[in-house]
Amino acid sequence: MAEVVVIFDFDKTIIDCDSDNWVVDELGFTELFNQLLPTMPWNSLMDKMMEEIHARGKTIGDIVQVLKRTPIHPRIVPAIKSAHALGCELRVVSDANMFFIETILGNLGLRECFSEIDTNPGFVDDEEKLRIFPHHDFTKRSHGCSLCPPNMCKGMVIEKIQASFEGKKKIIYLGDGSGDYCPSLKLGEADYMMPRKNFPVWDLICRNPVLIKAEIHGWSDGEEQEKVLLQRINMVSVEGDDDKSLLSISSADCKLQTISASAPALPQALPVPQ
Repeated sequence: MAEVVVIFDFDKTIIDCDSDNWVVDELGFTELFNQLLPTMPWNSLMDKMMEEIHARGKTIGDIVQVLKRTPIHPRIVPAIKSAHALGCELRVVSDANMFFIETILGNLGLRECFSEIDTNPGFVDDEEKLRIFPHHDFTKRSHGCSLCPPNMCKGMVIEKIQASFEGKKKIIYLGDGSGDYCPSLKLGEADYMMPRKNFPVWDLICRNPVLIKAEIHGWSDGEEQEKVLLQRINMVSVEGDDDKSLLSISSADCKLQTISASAPALPQALPVPQ
């Protein structure tokens, strides 16, 4: 299944929360975060918050312990391991940061499943302070995309990934936020878009689904994500073995079949085992 590239957003797609908010809230800095939020871009604010957290005596170890108990649906880890075992290439494209993502994936035993992570740089400096920088340095020049935040255009990342392909590959893209809308517009007719139902990217797609060339398959929680993802992977496998003309279905028909106005209630997320 090397012809399948599965690209995951991270926050609220792999984990069941926003990692930035999770760390800030769990360490007791929500009030300060809310005070500073109107004064600077989100990515810059997170770097500032890490500085404040360090100045007030919290250590990298404290941050790591918070990340280890990040809530995640119990079917997400098996889904990722299954996709990897089937031979798919897995990537993360996220507006979180490298330190949070690698710490969480490492704790879950998933880091080796992913060939690449595209996100905002995050590292521990010489003062044992976590620094977070933008994926795209918007202080020097704009990336020019009006759909995306100034620090990262995921659509541009997808285009670079597509340009790196050798031979024909199919992308399965999973996301939830408004930042996942731009990359969904970059997918082709042979690709699959998996938006989380009733989340911002779902709402944006539903406004005019014909703008999306890829087949659209929604999911509501980790259980449904696992089911839909493995179905798509298996479908690609079948298409590779059989006459594709027998399995073809128009993009428009697929959109009508897979986009639904309703979604089941989300189950209670479970914490990562210590």
